[in-house]
Amino acid sequence: MKRLLAFALVVASSGWLSAVTPPAGYTALFNGRDLSGWRGGMTFDHRKLLAMSPAERDAQIAKWNASMLEVSKKTGKPHWYVEGEDLVNDGFGAYATTIKDYGNFELHLEYKTVAGADSGIYLRGVPQVQIWDINQPDQAKRPDRRPRLGSGGLFNNTPGTPGRDPLVVADKAFGEWNKVRIVMVGSRVSVWLNGKMVVDHAIMENYYDAKLPAAERRPVPAQGPIQLQTHGGEIRWRNVFLREIANDEAARLLASRGGEGFEKIFNGKNLDGWAGALEAAVVKDGAIAWQKGKGGTLYFNRELGDFKARVMFKVPPGGNNGLAIRYPGTGNPAYDGMTEVQVLDENYDKVKAKIDPRQVHGSIYGMIGAQRGYQFPNGEWNFQEVTVKGPRIIVELNGTVILDGDVSTVDMTKVMQNKAHPGKDRPRGFFGFAGHSDPVEFKDIAIKPL
Repeated sequence: MKRLLAFALVVASSGWLSAVTPPAGYTALFNGRDLSGWRGGMTFDHRKLLAMSPAERDAQIAKWNASMLEVSKKTGKPHWYVEGEDLVNDGFGAYATTIKDYGNFELHLEYKTVAGADSGIYLRGVPQVQIWDINQPDQAKRPDRRPRLGSGGLFNNTPGTPGRDPLVVADKAFGEWNKVRIVMVGSRVSVWLNGKMVVDHAIMENYYDAKLPAAERRPVPAQGPIQLQTHGGEIRWRNVFLREIANDEAARLLASRGGEGFEKIFNGKNLDGWAGALEAAVVKDGAIAWQKGKGGTLYFNRELGDFKARVMFKVPPGGNNGLAIRYPGTGNPAYDGMTEVQVLDENYDKVKAKIDPRQVHGSIYGMIGAQRGYQFPNGEWNFQEVTVKGPRIIVELNGTVILDGDVSTVDMTKVMQNKAHPGKDRPRGFFGFAGHSDPVEFKDIAIKPL
């Protein structure tokens, strides 16, 4: 703490009397006076930083802080300093990194840079929303570097994927301030540069896992710091304001995007059009509420092949249910159907019993495990979209893809409990819910045939 306080005082420079006032609902990450609330950082996997011992972590951050405070022989000033109400970096030193980690948020800031600049904004510690001089020539040896397309793109996404390159060139001329707005919900990112949308609800890839085999890659962390990158040329920052997005707003925002072609299959009033275990659930407050102590499979009575399904769900502590995928209408959906995509309390193993990794929420039951850490707390509504195309299933939970699996590639001699899944190759079937006696609730259920 003493180290961070000294750090803030040293970089105060000539701006010690200035201050900024954030808009209602926002917090000023940069106070216009010093770097209170910030530390040093670099392009460094935040998961590894958190995994360090406290002593190791403090030592690493101290090195980064020292790099920020290092005095440039050229200018006689630290690499980071305050001038007026501008936070200035000379292009060198460690990155300005928030001490606090953030999940879902809306970030506003302004920047002004110089010719030849190359900078960026790291989201949850992951690179990056790109900032550069659009007048730079494209490099023949680096075809992925295309500054003339403009700033604001998710530069470290795979070339050719949505969001990698900005939709339009929106950069201001040198000497003018650029305004950036970023909305991040889950791994989904939208960016506006000077009032123009340059990234539209694209999935941000996890740079730190890019070189791992596909099966081992993990999504962007659920939480992490905001970082202002330094990269060889002066850049000034001001009016850095952030609003944290609550989980209920995040779910609504996700549900409002990409809904074209979806048909609601639950009217919020009764179970018309549904079949199976009708006695196991009741309709309450516009949701299908599973009754405690009752099981069975409730399914929408229309056969489907390839499709997308959207649903809001919430689970109680230890809650267990599932999405029946290509269910034949009888039998166990996890085995006789293509599969059951697990709907499970994130902390099930802490509340009830130890589980196999292929049982966690979002898993293709017993065959392919999903990523953990992206579910909202018990009693809160989660937004989930599931894509079923041939043997492939993609599960996106609260804006983050937690599973992308192909059941045709599963070694059936190594599935959980060594139990056969005779229905896994079914091309068609019903969509529904596999109840397991817990009061799990579902609403806003919609289907889009593919």
